[in-house]
Amino acid sequence: ATSNVFSMFDQSQIQEFKEAFTMIDANRDGFIDQEDLKDTYASLGRGIKDERIRDMLAESSGPVNFQIFLGLFGDKLSGTDPEETILEAFKILDADNKGVINKNYLAEIMMTQADRFSQSEVNQMFDISPIDVAGNLDYKSLCYIITHGQEEE
Repeated sequence: ATSNVFSMFDQSQIQEFKEAFTMIDANRDGFIDQEDLKDTYASLGRGIKDERIRDMLAESSGPVNFQIFLGLFGDKLSGTDPEETILEAFKILDADNKGVINKNYLAEIMMTQADRFSQSEVNQMFDISPIDVAGNLDYKSLCYIITHGQEEE
């Protein structure tokens, strides 16, 4: 990754990535390492296996500084359609890879992290979301609804 990685995103996107990088870089050393990722997952109430963290870190060519971080996202997002991009974002919260996320957990994350949603915005999302009797949201179906619209009955 070279400095042209910055041309893949506009200034506001770069700023959002910088904020995310800073949140993940728990020890503030300018690099995201195994401990930073463990701490981030723990702060989200999620455990993660060391093997999964090693796999994530192996996607980079070396220590993950901000430029590498931005490049990794550029690679992930280039050539993806919006549905796939949204799906990947939800998958981060689906530690068990079951295709569902508990709606209470999702609401908490959406109202407390990064660009916070209001209770009203979260409720609007839940109004169009497929949620089962256990309170789990089928995020694959929601991604389809977000990108293709809801079918009229």
